[in-house]
Amino acid sequence: MTKTRRMIEENLKLIDVVVEILDARLPYSGRNPAFDDILKNKPRLLVMNKSDLADKAKTDEWIKWYKEHGLTVIPISCSTGAGINKVLNCANDLIRDKIERDREKGRNRSLKIMMAGIPNVGKSSLINRLCGKASAKTGDKAGVTRGKQWIRIQGGAELFDTPGMLPPKFEDQEVAKRLAYTGAIKDEIINTELLAYSLCEYLRDEYPDLLCARYKLDTVENLEGYEILEKIGKKRGFVISGGEIDMERAANMIIDELRSARIGNITLETPPEE
Repeated sequence: MTKTRRMIEENLKLIDVVVEILDARLPYSGRNPAFDDILKNKPRLLVMNKSDLADKAKTDEWIKWYKEHGLTVIPISCSTGAGINKVLNCANDLIRDKIERDREKGRNRSLKIMMAGIPNVGKSSLINRLCGKASAKTGDKAGVTRGKQWIRIQGGAELFDTPGMLPPKFEDQEVAKRLAYTGAIKDEIINTELLAYSLCEYLRDEYPDLLCARYKLDTVENLEGYEILEKIGKKRGFVISGGEIDMERAANMIIDELRSARIGNITLETPPEE
């Protein structure tokens, strides 16, 4: 993470606009707070990717919240292509005055954009969409992009790609859990069962109808997370010797089904009340 921060700081003077990519399901926890310090006053566009997996009503709340805090936000989906054509237009709009001043001085140069974000938010997928071809490596695991890349895209703009950058530590464990839900933190270092318990409790409180419908449960009211997961495991037939439920298998399944939106369109946080 220190290496990535240094890379960003060393190249920031070459950049016109920073496109910070978020997971629409984690519009707050999915941002590295260090970016505000690193990027300072550089024009910035927030792009909420995976909006097709998120709760649209909550996405609209977050867009409004960020606009009230002076940031331009657009929802997109790299998997469906929705909103992709707005990215370059919005980036150009942020520095339109600067572009016009440069043209008056006879400087006609390409727009230079830095792509930034935490791991697993879809930076490489967005670049490939903007290029119209697979120019950057993509993957569904954290940490696919490892080095810096300059990439020319349609319209003559140039993109500077950076590896995903998580904070070195998490002061708020709730933030860490939300990131783990979506795969931004590597699964190998997570206790999957404990993570699934807390996920079940969040869905119980915020999306009980979706949870019950997906797993054919009568109710989840007043149940603890492990009780909900046990019921789900039983419904799915994850029974092992002695009639016990294979909780690890159930945990892996519900986390996977959250990530793929098979439970439904879910956002894992709401804007803070101020």
